[in-house]
Amino acid sequence: MEKRLKQEHLKLLTLESQGLTQDTPFGIGKAAALNALEHLGYIQIDTLSMVERAHHHTLWTRIPDFQANDLEELVEQRQVFEYWFHAASYLPMKDFRYVLPQMLMIKRGESRYYNADPKVMEYVTDTIRNEGPKRARDFENESHKTGSWWNWKPAKLALERLFMQGDLMISGRSGMQKTYDLAERVLPSSTNTTEPTPFEFAEYLVRTNLRAYGFTTLKQITHLRKGNDVKTNVNKVLQMMLEEGTISKVAIEGGPSAFVQNEILERTFDQASSSVWLLSPFDNSIIHRERIKQIFDFDFRLECYTPKEKRQYGYFCLPILFGDQFIGRVDCKAHRKEKKLELIHLHIENTTIDLNLWLKPFVETIKRFVIFNGCESLVLTQVSPSKLGSSVKKELSRLKFKK
Repeated sequence: MEKRLKQEHLKLLTLESQGLTQDTPFGIGKAAALNALEHLGYIQIDTLSMVERAHHHTLWTRIPDFQANDLEELVEQRQVFEYWFHAASYLPMKDFRYVLPQMLMIKRGESRYYNADPKVMEYVTDTIRNEGPKRARDFENESHKTGSWWNWKPAKLALERLFMQGDLMISGRSGMQKTYDLAERVLPSSTNTTEPTPFEFAEYLVRTNLRAYGFTTLKQITHLRKGNDVKTNVNKVLQMMLEEGTISKVAIEGGPSAFVQNEILERTFDQASSSVWLLSPFDNSIIHRERIKQIFDFDFRLECYTPKEKRQYGYFCLPILFGDQFIGRVDCKAHRKEKKLELIHLHIENTTIDLNLWLKPFVETIKRFVIFNGCESLVLTQVSPSKLGSSVKKELSRLKFKK
């Protein structure tokens, strides 16, 4: 008979597993960034820059003293690498072998994406081998030389194909400008480059999900993983772990059964903290929309890809987590030239919680977020419901920033 977990238990379990119940769950500094990445499994990279980019934002949420160059240094030190996980992501180097199945699939031509000219791929590879690491813009400059028989677009496509099939790796970044080098010059000699069996890959997915989320479902484990073989092997792993007694199957109200590690199943959790977290729209904790809706009764969708007239909340809203409850979201933009952070529209959706409980920690988090974005001033444009506007604006107006 399946065990049943209370909703409050599930909330605290997943938030603790995500590192969202303590101030420094992974430590401090650069070491904490690596700890967080190895625990979560990946951090999504995003090109949108309304506020500080998602990969920095996600780590800053869990590491109060996080600096952007911490992540860059981990890449340069070959402890972290970039690849396409379910999206462009940073992953811990210790997990490199688990991206090999996708790399080899692309190299064998089993993907209809990344079709590049073999001659251009050969030219790009030879150029990097002979001249050292290159950026896409280096080939753009080359295309203007007299007599060049290629142009930037085929070279860019060749770089992407060579990266996706594992011949090239990203050795560093300057902002969103990637630098490519031969994989053999980037991978540490100690890296395990043995392709995992389908069963080993399924084990990796299951254990990563259980560690990062506390509990998980078949659908969440196989999210965006194509093919029936993945689901078949994930089911085999789950069945094996059930038989070993390392996990249990639990019933969740209003949703499919979930799996949870036995060692944490009977744990008691402290009450949620009174801190406020301002999450990136690409934060690992909210990446599964159905899960967040089911467990937290919070329906979140990033609306930047939605036509303006159809947006309900705003272009780039950040979820607001207070303790173990999502109380709303705020549409933000960092005006970098003016060094001003604008809270375009603050939406407070859970109005049953006393304003006096969440307002001060919210303001403290906003102050840190302003500084994190390199800004020196703050403006709040709109609040919903409007009756909260004067109280929120009054509290925010007390903030002082160094010029």
